[in-house]
Amino acid sequence: MSELLFASPTVLSVTAATATAIAAGLLGVFLVLRNMALVSDALSHVALPGIALGLTLGINPFWGAFAFLFAASFLILGIEKRTNLPADAIVGVIFTASLATGILLTPEPELLEALFGDFTKISSAGTWLTVALSIAIVAVTLASTRSLLFGIVAPDLGHVSRSRSQLAYLVFLIMLSLVVALGVKFVGTLLMGTLTIIPAAAAKNVSRTLRQFMLISVVFAALAVLLGMGAASVWGVIAGPAIILSGVAIFLVTLAFARH
Repeated sequence: MSELLFASPTVLSVTAATATAIAAGLLGVFLVLRNMALVSDALSHVALPGIALGLTLGINPFWGAFAFLFAASFLILGIEKRTNLPADAIVGVIFTASLATGILLTPEPELLEALFGDFTKISSAGTWLTVALSIAIVAVTLASTRSLLFGIVAPDLGHVSRSRSQLAYLVFLIMLSLVVALGVKFVGTLLMGTLTIIPAAAAKNVSRTLRQFMLISVVFAALAVLLGMGAASVWGVIAGPAIILSGVAIFLVTLAFARH
C-alpha cells in the first residue's frame, strides 16, 4: 500500500518539485547578493527552444532544455569577457531571442505546458533523477560557498584571480542552468526564474546572517511549492502560477518583519 502511495503521480510531483525548489532557493541567495535577479528569469526563457528541440526529436525535453541552458552559460561568459556589458544586459538579449525562437518552434499543443509547466506527467525515474541532481546542486553549492562568495559576489574582496573568479561564475551558471531545466517541468519557462528569486528576496527581509539567509530561502522555496501544489490540487488551478503566487504571498508577509 505504501509503495502504491509513494508511486502516485501527486507524491512523485511534490517530491521532485520540492527538491528542485530547495536547490533553486539556495542558488537564489547568490543571485540576490550579486543583484542578478534578471539573469535567472531570463535563463528560464532560454530553455524554451531546447524544449522544442526535445519534442521535435522525441527525446526528454529536460535534456534539450539543459543543452540550450548549458550552451547559454558559456555564451554569457564569453560575451562578458569580450564586452563591457553587464550580465543582465547580455542575458536580456539572449532571452528575447530564445523566447521568440522557442514560441515559433514549439508545437502548439505543447506550448502552454512548456510556458506554464505540467506537474502531472513526471515518472518515477524522472523524480529520482530530479532529486539526485538537486542534492548534487545543494552539495556543490554548500561545499563551494566561500568560493562562490569571493569569486562571484565580491571578487575584489577575496583576492581571487580572474581565472578562478570566472571558473566559479561558470560553475554557478551551470548549476543555475541545471536547476532551471529541472524546474520548468513544474512552473514552466515563463515563471521558473522567479522561483529562484522570490524565496531569496523574502529570506533577505528577515535574515541577519548568511547562514540564516541560505536556510530561510530554502525553507521559503519549499513552502511555496507545497502551498502552490496544494492549491492546484484543491482548486484545480495551474500549479506553476500557484507556486509563484504562494512565493509572492510569503514575500509580502516578510515585509512586515523586514529589518530596517
